[in-house]
Parts: sequence; structure tokens; C-alpha cells
Amino acid sequence: METTDPNLWQQLLAWLHGLGLHLGSGPVAAVGEQVGAGVADAASRMDMPSLLALAAALGWASGFRLYAVVFLVGVAGAAGWIALPPGLMVLQHPALLLASGFMLFMEFFADKIPGVDSVWDMLNSVIRIPAGAALAAGALGADGATMGLVGALLGGGLAATSQAAKTTTRAAINTSPEPFSNLAMSLVEDGLVVGALWLATNHPLAFGILLVIVVVLMWIVTWILFKFLRAVIRRLIALLSAAPKEA
Repeated sequence: METTDPNLWQQLLAWLHGLGLHLGSGPVAAVGEQVGAGVADAASRMDMPSLLALAAALGWASGFRLYAVVFLVGVAGAAGWIALPPGLMVLQHPALLLASGFMLFMEFFADKIPGVDSVWDMLNSVIRIPAGAALAAGALGADGATMGLVGALLGGGLAATSQAAKTTTRAAINTSPEPFSNLAMSLVEDGLVVGALWLATNHPLAFGILLVIVVVLMWIVTWILFKFLRAVIRRLIALLSAAPKEA
């Protein structure tokens, strides 16, 4: 999937024009047009396994770090590291890069403070799942509404899975008074997002196999931690209800 952004050539020409070097005609322009056309054709012929892997990675990683996903994919597309599908070209827009970069900065620190991370998760849970669905739909929706719907279901389901696993895991970790486990888990999640995006865009088949295993493990962990948290809440309620009687 690695290629060169066709817009980079046009940006280079515009920069040269600003310096007074007019290369908009002749052999140089012809070469530029051929390069842009070749890259666009390669992007349009991106195979379905690669698109499915990208859509799945966008959905799954959005449940952890939505703003990191939007920013990193947008930067990768703008820099020409990957050829984004037409539905994701908007991620390269400077305004969106600026907004997602700012939110990424905020989330990076908020997610590493015990208690604050749970509040941040609660506030952002309403956007992570639909955003994961929208990103996955953008990756698959170029060929029609049907594949767009498939992408939305895939991305939304994976975002919900990772969001649930993240929320229950961090809530369980926050029952411990020491802050280091929270910080370590947050850094692990940062690495998982970067690793997932890299693996999906470079080795889509390996990513797909690993994703199935990880999703199953997430379901198991979420169920175990949910029961643990429910037991903790019950004990807390019992203690609070018994306290007035003892007084």
C-alpha cells in the first residue's frame, strides 16, 4: 500500500512557481502528470484484503485512540506514506489535521491520569463507536453503498469491542491506588494503535489473523473484568449501607 501522494507533485510545482520557476509545461509537467496518474491508478486498484484490513484497523483502533487514528492516518496520507481511499482523503485536510492533533495532545495526557482517564473515556465513548464506523465506511465505501454499510458495521463493531475492553480494564486498574499500572496500560494502548495501523497497511493478512485472536481475547477479558467490577460495586454498596447501622 505504500506509495507517493499524487498531490505532492502539484504542491512542489506550486512552490516552485512561487519562487519564479515555472515548470508547468514541457517535459517536466508531462512527467508530473504521468507520476500522478500512475499513483492514482495504483490507489484505485488497491485490493480488497488491504481495504478490509485498513477498515478493520481504523474501527478497532478508534475504540482506543480515535484522535490518534485520525491524525496518524491523515499525516500518512498527506506525506504519501500510504495511498488513502477516496473516502478518507478528507483526513489529509490541514484543518482536520490541526483539530485531530490538538485532541490527540489532550487525550495523550488525560488518558494517563487515574480517574481522569475514566471520565475522558465516558465523555468520548459517544463518539468513538460512530466515528470508527464512519472511518471504516470511508475505507470501503468507494465501490458503492453496500460496501460502505459493510464497513460501518465492521468498524462500529470493532470500535465497540475495543472501547468496552478499554473501559473495563482501566476501571479495574483504577481500583488500585498506585498510578504506575495506569500509566503503563495507557502507553501499551498507544503502542497498540500505532502497531495496528502499521501492520494493517503493510501486512494485511497477518493483521487479520492477529485481529481475530485479539478480539476473542478482548471479549473474554471484558466479561471477566465486568464481573469483577460488579462484585466490587456490590461490596461497596454493602459497606455504605451497613455503616449507619454500626454507628
